[in-house]
Amino acid sequence: MALTCPYCLRDNDDRVLVCTTCSRDIAIPEALAQERLDLIAKRDAALDKLARIRSEITSFRAGRKG
Repeated sequence: MALTCPYCLRDNDDRVLVCTTCSRDIAIPEALAQERLDLIAKRDAALDKLARIRSEITSFRAGRKG
């Protein structure tokens, strides 16, 4: 499986610690990678909740005008 460098976007072997193209550190500890995934999931859940609340507010306002 290839590991894409976040700096130059080149693919590297998933076992490398440094990008073979730009020589930047691309090693990410597993715990940090999992924390990132958890934060992304929490962000997505919050965005979904915000969208639902906005929809409820819009419906509430429409009902008050009618």
